[in-house]
Amino acid sequence: MAGCPLFYAPSASNAFPASPPRNGPRPQENSLLDLALKTNNKCTSRLVRLPGQVRHGCCGGRIHSPRTASNYVDDDIHSLLQILPHDLRENILCDSNRAQLLEVTLDLGRLPQACYLGDSEKRDLRKKEVSMEELEYAQNALGEFGGNNRTGIAGTLHRVSAIRNKNGRVVGLTCRLGRPVREIIELTRDLLEYGKSILFLGRPGVGKTTAIRGISHVLSDELLKRVIIVDTSNEIGGDGDIPHPAIGGARRLQVPDPCMKHKVMIEAVENHMPEVIIVDEIGTEAEVHACHTIAQRGVMLIGSAHGKKLENIIKNPILSDLVGGLKTVILSDEAARTRNCKKIILERRSAPVFPFLIEMREMHYWVAHR
Repeated sequence: MAGCPLFYAPSASNAFPASPPRNGPRPQENSLLDLALKTNNKCTSRLVRLPGQVRHGCCGGRIHSPRTASNYVDDDIHSLLQILPHDLRENILCDSNRAQLLEVTLDLGRLPQACYLGDSEKRDLRKKEVSMEELEYAQNALGEFGGNNRTGIAGTLHRVSAIRNKNGRVVGLTCRLGRPVREIIELTRDLLEYGKSILFLGRPGVGKTTAIRGISHVLSDELLKRVIIVDTSNEIGGDGDIPHPAIGGARRLQVPDPCMKHKVMIEAVENHMPEVIIVDEIGTEAEVHACHTIAQRGVMLIGSAHGKKLENIIKNPILSDLVGGLKTVILSDEAARTRNCKKIILERRSAPVFPFLIEMREMHYWVAHR
């Protein structure tokens, strides 16, 4: 049955025992997958060791790793700070917690704020409101924004998003710091041993792009796969014509407009003979159809989508096909008695595009489903 554990790791939750018996029953994640997605009962069990933790490997279990600043690779924070007002740069550089900085928000007429990893509340960076002159200075430093109001800084993984008023003038900026994370690379390496397509599911900002970036590095440089990244806003490979070293030897196709992403996905398969295609933020019916086409051609897919749990994908009429979809089946009286269930049941409609789905509850806390 689906829901047998893929990965297990000690965590603060009491839902799983700290040391599951090697030959005993595995903890299972309660979800609609148990109802709708059927697989066979065979599930390989093994131990996977990472620095400072032991994880029990086999689907539906949890992956948890320590969260420390030392996990971060050099993030080139100075490149992002150059677009900020001088006093904000000084405040951030003098902050002992700057290694945990996630984003800086600048909104016209409001205090500039910073968001830090593990901190649910934003912090004011000064007592003076943001002026239009400061926003224009940042715009001039960044250049033109794309059609989705996003841009980046060449040679880095940083992303800046704009908020515009009804006249099209920029009145706010979200400056998000992009970092490769060493620990993420370690976690993703174990997933790739299965050689199956993987879908990462999580809320915005939880680290989905960081995870698939780490996977790109492992697949291309360690497993020597031909990897193509379909990069919508240069968020995976960084801004500029030369991709960031964090993606390893993977090649990148930039998407000129978000509405063309599904066409670039098909172009990647037809023109560049990839073994793996990586795509971020799957969200439209055309993109889901492109994923089906790629999977049917035998190419491994690594993707991400917005949502909190597997249940969100199953109930989404557009994205549910990525995990096989659902259909209503009416059983005969005899079949219902044989199965010991109701006459009206839900079954998976087709084979899933992504055999594995990872719920990213937090940056270092994952729940895996098969």
